[in-house]
Amino acid sequence: MTLLQGFQTALNFVYPARCLTCGAMVDSDFGLCGPCWRDTAFVGGAACDRCGVPLPGVDVSGSLQCDGCLAVPRPWVQGRAALVYRDTGRKLVLALKHGDRQEIARPASLWMANVVQSIAPENALIAPVPLHWLRLMKRRYNQSALLAKALSTRLEKEWCPDLLQRVQRTSSLDGLGGQERFQMLENSIRVHPKRRHRLAGRSILLVDDVMTSGATLTAATQACLDAGSGTVRVVTLARVAKDT
Repeated sequence: MTLLQGFQTALNFVYPARCLTCGAMVDSDFGLCGPCWRDTAFVGGAACDRCGVPLPGVDVSGSLQCDGCLAVPRPWVQGRAALVYRDTGRKLVLALKHGDRQEIARPASLWMANVVQSIAPENALIAPVPLHWLRLMKRRYNQSALLAKALSTRLEKEWCPDLLQRVQRTSSLDGLGGQERFQMLENSIRVHPKRRHRLAGRSILLVDDVMTSGATLTAATQACLDAGSGTVRVVTLARVAKDT
């Protein structure tokens, strides 16, 4: 055993790896224990090609769309989600978003990379959905930016943390219906004036923590398209589904 291996063994003894959600001991860092893993609804099999929500059946051709995306056309061309927003998935999102659990971005980026790597163009520029600067000051970090940075490393693609700006501070969207969400977020996001050259004619991969109605991602996508980007794709850590 080398000195480094011995040090790591001693460190693991003093600070054993813990489950990301419940704190139970696990075999390695950034992992989930058995019960929490079983309660994590990973998206696999048939899913909507626009938002990533799971769909019944086994068709994995990539051409399916859910009722929500058929009813409300999306400005982006494809979308994926790693988890369904319930049980462990919901706990992970809330811990990352409000609990200062920034380390969750590391394993989350792996799950997101697994679902989006097959549709991400080679030259895609990765960008996070932005927070308004007042909310960023209060929270101290943008959880979507943490995910975008980690994902760019996984996919070996460029990323731009401030490609987009939130120019209007909107109230919490919790409890609002889809139409209200879209109205509140209309024109709330724009491309940073000094970053427009980075997206000109280029494919964009937008990253967010969770998708509910798609209003936020719609505003972000439209801002990119209006500024002259190429096609836009989206990926989220979790997707709210009707049965949650």
